[in-house]
Amino acid sequence: MRAAYVERLGPPDLIRFGELPDPEPGPGEVLVDVVATAVDPVDAYVRSGVFRTPLPFPFVIGRDLVGTVASAAAGFAAGETVWCNSLGHDGRQGAAAERAAVPAERLYRLPASVRPEEAVAVFHPAATAWLALFTHGGLRPGETVLVGGAGGNVGGALVEFAARAGARVLATAAPRDHAHVRSLGAAEVVDYRAGDPARRWASLAPDGVDVHVDTSGHHDLRTAVALLARRGRVVLMCGPHEEPVLPVGPLYMKDGSLRGFVISHATVAELAEAAAAVNGLLERGGLRPRAVEYHPLSAAAEVHGRMERGELHGRRVVLRP
Repeated sequence: MRAAYVERLGPPDLIRFGELPDPEPGPGEVLVDVVATAVDPVDAYVRSGVFRTPLPFPFVIGRDLVGTVASAAAGFAAGETVWCNSLGHDGRQGAAAERAAVPAERLYRLPASVRPEEAVAVFHPAATAWLALFTHGGLRPGETVLVGGAGGNVGGALVEFAARAGARVLATAAPRDHAHVRSLGAAEVVDYRAGDPARRWASLAPDGVDVHVDTSGHHDLRTAVALLARRGRVVLMCGPHEEPVLPVGPLYMKDGSLRGFVISHATVAELAEAAAAVNGLLERGGLRPRAVEYHPLSAAAEVHGRMERGELHGRRVVLRP
């Protein structure tokens, strides 16, 4: 089969495109013919060695795929359209290939009404958003959520899931994204670069914020903690080298909590819960990607380079074998 792979950890130019032996499914695995795979920032963390995890070499890169079952196995019928968003780490080969052997417990059926090559663009950001809000954030109906960077892929999914769960959603986004973020269910949207957004938030949420999730890359924990309601939760999404200042005293006095979140540590059961929620919202017409580029699998090295240089600007990239 043809695949995008590396033979050692390092920069994007180590990615090769060529032939590797077909995967041989083991017990409890399903052979999948890959229709498309998405490129995620976490793929770069694994490929570069920033996120340390056991890997077999040559290592096929990539986390997410959508495809069809090649032959009946482990309760899946040949020809079923399926997806997975947890390959390419913890000893598992990745998704950027013509075929993949996927553990059945990590494989989910795609609703018939959903376009596979569109859906693969949202699996990772949508599952990330659901786990952040509910598994780690403990979101309940009627609570107030503040989403930073709501114009992005994860941010938009956070707004959509939170609003549909009955939460009041406040969001930050660039002015060009305000209408889109409101269409996803945000009650209020503020330009994070204009005036004093912290003062604006305090006026919009006088009783405080119950769940604060910032995907924008700005990690102002002083402001986040100041805005928290009693027993509020900050769900932390940040780069691996970030070291923001945490006001421990004010967090303690509010009985608040700070919860780190790395999707690679999600359990099989947690991923399955997220997948069910993602499928449900996809089936109802939600979680539609805003901007997607489609490229051949052979462009993987180029796309990884663009991603690391910050050239994608919120665009999702889907690779097709």
